[in-house]
Amino acid sequence: MNFTGTDEYVATNELQLAVNAAIALQKPLLIKGEPGTGKTMLAEQIAKSLNLPLIQWHIKSTTKAQQGLYEYDAVSRLRDSQLGDDKVHDIGNYIVPGKLWESFESGDQSILLIDEIDKADIEFPNDLLLELDKMEFFVYETKELIKAKTRPIVIITSNNEKELPDAFLRRCFFHYIEFPDSQTMEKIVDVHYPNLKKELLSQAMDVFFDVRKIPGLKKKPSTSELIDWLKLLMADDIPEDVLKNRSAKNAIPPLYGALLKNEQDVHLLEKLAFMHRAKS
Repeated sequence: MNFTGTDEYVATNELQLAVNAAIALQKPLLIKGEPGTGKTMLAEQIAKSLNLPLIQWHIKSTTKAQQGLYEYDAVSRLRDSQLGDDKVHDIGNYIVPGKLWESFESGDQSILLIDEIDKADIEFPNDLLLELDKMEFFVYETKELIKAKTRPIVIITSNNEKELPDAFLRRCFFHYIEFPDSQTMEKIVDVHYPNLKKELLSQAMDVFFDVRKIPGLKKKPSTSELIDWLKLLMADDIPEDVLKNRSAKNAIPPLYGALLKNEQDVHLLEKLAFMHRAKS
């Protein structure tokens, strides 16, 4: 197996090496990077490239590690016992497999995405150490050992909201997705809009990277936001001159709502424009 990117996903050489190294080492691939740099999409495209099923476990702040293994539905069993249902005599009827169990039981090798692991409690990664290492776990209610038939390729994403435990990090192959430079970004845009006018792309890219360079910006616009913004520029048929003739006194780009996501950043750009006009 060798991942080289897809027609829908531009993977740098470094990212390709990281994916293939993690597969060769049979270790989870821990992916970090700014929001919007394609971490989640990476797992989807690896699955597409290698023609493997994708099992996705999206983590929330309330998610517990046990849910990835299985859950015991005691409420349903109690209700069925009150109704006199015979199925209550087999506790296995109330064991609900989680995403890890699903990936372990998959007949063929699968891609298991554990998305945004840093959203969960700090103990969450430690609670999965043994299961991800040994690729097995025990179901105490049924006294059953669940062992992976074929070791899944595990992709774990993090937005760096919390520090991950050292013991967990030691078991992973790590890669940080750097924010794309202008050349890589052009390739990414070309995947989405192959017929985009070169002049419009050039001017829009200049505006986009200029906005990202502004000191004090609370949330820098990401790749996905650039894609959305370009879609709007094309839909509204914004002429290149509007972007080309932009100056500091007109600091806020047209259709800025696709790029800027909070009022503090809008006010910052308005303040910069005001200061420039005051100097003129």
